[in-house]
Amino acid sequence: MIETKGLTKKFGDIVAVDHVDATIKDGSVFGLIGTNGAGKSTFLRMLCGILKPDEGTVAIDGRGVYEDVEVKSRFFYISDDQYFFSNATPEEMMDFYRKVYPKFDVKRFHHLMKSFDLNERRKINTFSKGMKKQVSVICGVCAGTDYLFCDETFDGLDPVMRQTVKSIFVGDMEERNMTPIIASHNLRELEDICDHVGLLHKGGILLSRELEDMKLNIHKIQCVLLPGTEPEDMKELDIMKIERRGSLCTLTVRGSREDIETVVGNYQPVFAEIIPLSLEEIFISETEVVGYDIKKLVL
Repeated sequence: MIETKGLTKKFGDIVAVDHVDATIKDGSVFGLIGTNGAGKSTFLRMLCGILKPDEGTVAIDGRGVYEDVEVKSRFFYISDDQYFFSNATPEEMMDFYRKVYPKFDVKRFHHLMKSFDLNERRKINTFSKGMKKQVSVICGVCAGTDYLFCDETFDGLDPVMRQTVKSIFVGDMEERNMTPIIASHNLRELEDICDHVGLLHKGGILLSRELEDMKLNIHKIQCVLLPGTEPEDMKELDIMKIERRGSLCTLTVRGSREDIETVVGNYQPVFAEIIPLSLEEIFISETEVVGYDIKKLVL
């Protein structure tokens, strides 16, 4: 289990990560989402000991990460900006990683490189962005680590390759209880693989919940109310957002589905329907509450 307490990182006057408390359970897929500049990459780099926190702690099973070589051997970090040794080939990177990670699966590496149609002896600096990302993913899963830190891992991969990588992650989770921690802007990519989501905004965590619980606690209602009744009249509801198109009102509301249906039903609407929200819609709703509103950005 990974646990952070009061995790803080500053770059001059900029607070990139601000007193973040988080718990990442083994065997889950933790999705880290957030606004631009929210601190996702900085948070990941502190988790894997690249950056030293200014305040707070990062621990894996109770052991600090920053200067513990043994703990660092338990995870592999796939950065957003791919880094390989100058003029290295995938085969040479494999030779390096097998010395760092005792469980590195050489046979699987060769198999995946062949399956992905990648030349092991070609210079990586001649590869496309997507091909470089594939090499990183292959090295990551073959390292045999308990944790895999992924910063925008699906960026640059075509749809078929994205699904392939997800399938590999799922397989490793089932076979050896690997725990992926994935930071991404592409919320739709995370929705079908993550079971826990942390939402970062301005360096702090707005929420950290099981994805299913998050979806069960926020709903979108489309309704046509009786003449003389306004959405604001339904004070029993915890309304986050109201949109109007003629007589049709769309409400984003916190609470259980049963409670919301009961309250709306008491007002005898002409029409009412509850629609499930996507992870992207939840993200937009939660960030609008704290002032990150698309309308303010475009006006």
